[in-house]
Amino acid sequence: MAIFLPESTQTSADSLTPRQIVAELDKYVIGQAAAKRAVAIALRNRMRRQKLPPELAEEIAPKNILMIGPTGVGKTEIARRLARLAQSPFVKVEASKFTEVGYVGRDVESMVRDLVELGVDMVREERLEEVRSKAGQNAEDRLLDILLPPPRSIAPDEDSVSARDQQQQTRERFREQLRSGRLDARVVEIDVREKSFPSFEIIAGSSVEEVDINLKDMLPGLFQGKTKKRKLRVPEALEYFKQEEEQKLIDMDSVARTAVERVEQAGIIFIDEIDKIAGREGSHGPDVSREGVQRDILPIVEGTTVNTKYGMVKTDHILFIGAGAFHVSKPSDLIPELQGRFPIRVELEPLGKDEFVRILTEPRSALIKQYMALMETEGIMLTFTQDAIHRIADFATIVNERTENIGARRLHTVMEKLLDEISFEGPDLVMKTVTIDDAYVTKMLAEIVKNEDLSRYIL
Repeated sequence: MAIFLPESTQTSADSLTPRQIVAELDKYVIGQAAAKRAVAIALRNRMRRQKLPPELAEEIAPKNILMIGPTGVGKTEIARRLARLAQSPFVKVEASKFTEVGYVGRDVESMVRDLVELGVDMVREERLEEVRSKAGQNAEDRLLDILLPPPRSIAPDEDSVSARDQQQQTRERFREQLRSGRLDARVVEIDVREKSFPSFEIIAGSSVEEVDINLKDMLPGLFQGKTKKRKLRVPEALEYFKQEEEQKLIDMDSVARTAVERVEQAGIIFIDEIDKIAGREGSHGPDVSREGVQRDILPIVEGTTVNTKYGMVKTDHILFIGAGAFHVSKPSDLIPELQGRFPIRVELEPLGKDEFVRILTEPRSALIKQYMALMETEGIMLTFTQDAIHRIADFATIVNERTENIGARRLHTVMEKLLDEISFEGPDLVMKTVTIDDAYVTKMLAEIVKNEDLSRYIL
């Protein structure tokens, strides 16, 4: 996988085998072995491609994945965790937000532009880490120039070396005081650049992207902003100078080039709700434009060149992961060309009680751990018995069966209702140790779950 990263990250991402990738995903997502296996193979294949001769690597297209499964089973989470693991630019879009060219809605190319913006942010952050110490030093020097009087001219009969040494010692003493915080109370006057953005209207038929590029080209001085004198305390002035110095030390042209290259070789676009655009011509109402949206998305997935403000971006090697419940439509309802661009199909299993118990307790940021940590900020030690956890999973399963099956998201609504009283009374509780047991869960939830109309509205 041609990801251009700092050495340490590149090595760690590079050395992951499919089995290790699945093991990493297991820490955050419960079950769904088939989907994890598919994304692990896709990621490993990108790493393999990186090691091939350039002319052959150019020919190998990524094997896009179509995840089929109901809502709340982990489709988005698997894709998001995979991107984080690979240190890849990742963007999630809803296919239903896009409309045909000429209709009101988002242009399909905006998903690539969003991905490039994200890539630029990632690379800029990495470069900031590299220049942070240098920028801090430069900022200190600028602030010391303001705090100290200008160096006096050396008299002809004076020893120039010792005079300079004395000035340097004074400067270093001030630097020490600055770093130890003894100058924090002082106020300095500095020149601050105002950020002024002109107001403008977007001309019909043009995108914000184009307007942004054109205005900056035509009126380069307009976006610079004027400077004005401001009085700031020393820590605020130092922070302002640091940010200015960081921007000076970063070569944005190089950042843009690296970001575009990283997006082209390692980007991941997750297209959710792809089943919502799986309609053929001949139907009425909003279905009319569905095939049009598919035809607009097709060239992006097939491989095209998109114009962004950071340059042209080729989408040939971006990995696309499509996802949808496909309750009403089927993958075969997509236009044949788009079906052919998602060769790997994986079906995600609906979640039951056993998975809910594991979701509540096993992942690194499991729901139970989240609520315990939240209440701990109020000094409340919250504990859950094993019976209580099983009872919560029971109730979530029952509500999913009776109403809409929204998968693991049902646990959020159940947990919020369960801990409603404790969350509200928390700061005023005298007893700071609370145990949630089977009886407490039954008391808080049984009536609501029993009454189908109530559970439909509350849970």
